[in-house]
Amino acid sequence: MSTVLIVGGSGLLGRELVRQALDARHDTTATYHRRAAPVPGAVWHTLDIRDRAAVAALVADVRPDVVVNAAYRQADWATTADGGMHVAAAAAAIGARLVHVSSDAVFSGTAERYDETCPPDPVTPYGAAKAAAETAVAGLDPAAVIARTSLIVGHGESLHETFVHALAAGTATGALFTDDVRCPVHVTDLAAALLELAASGHRGVHHVAGADAVSRHELGTLIARRDGLDPLRLPSARRAGTGIPGPLAVRLDCAATQARLTTRLRGAREFLAA
Repeated sequence: MSTVLIVGGSGLLGRELVRQALDARHDTTATYHRRAAPVPGAVWHTLDIRDRAAVAALVADVRPDVVVNAAYRQADWATTADGGMHVAAAAAAIGARLVHVSSDAVFSGTAERYDETCPPDPVTPYGAAKAAAETAVAGLDPAAVIARTSLIVGHGESLHETFVHALAAGTATGALFTDDVRCPVHVTDLAAALLELAASGHRGVHHVAGADAVSRHELGTLIARRDGLDPLRLPSARRAGTGIPGPLAVRLDCAATQARLTTRLRGAREFLAA
């Protein structure tokens, strides 16, 4: 049994990491920025990872064997980039095993596929912040795992699922793009893979995403069918030419990472089967 610290434990992924760590009988501590998640059994602390001294003090006090950093805020460089560096520095200072969660946003989408050897080439501020955090983590702790993932889908709790329900109900406006492609991953698969990597001797960049590359519209259709909604109520559009910043298609090649894992990274067409 290990002592595990989940940074960003109140988010969708963080909550699942806390649940699985507790199920594995780890002593589990988790942090939140505004409010704790309703996951009993964990010790909760408020933490602003932009505060380097506060991060160092908490990690030194908890002295975890494993730290998983699942915290992020898309519009905040200080949280995503500086915060990732602060967590890495604190983990390295006490010799804790670090798993840092990164994103497919570090890529531009100009390549057909991206494996773990591909260098970041971000085209958005969020992608640049994630890439900066990766550089800081690798420099501070060469033994850390940097786990890039894609769209995270839960049991109806993710932003993608709630948006699909709102579109189908007519309470939201917008459309699902047919040319915006990612590799969605189920939150339970992702959390299990991250904890498995934490318990392993692997280091460096790993791609941890779903096996299927699907458009946001196909993803929405799969969610609608699973949940008994009418897919025909989901407006579709093309993102190309809209001026919306960011990559169009980012396909993470996870073959090398999957070969190291016993956790199977299912594709969206499987885990969203009606």
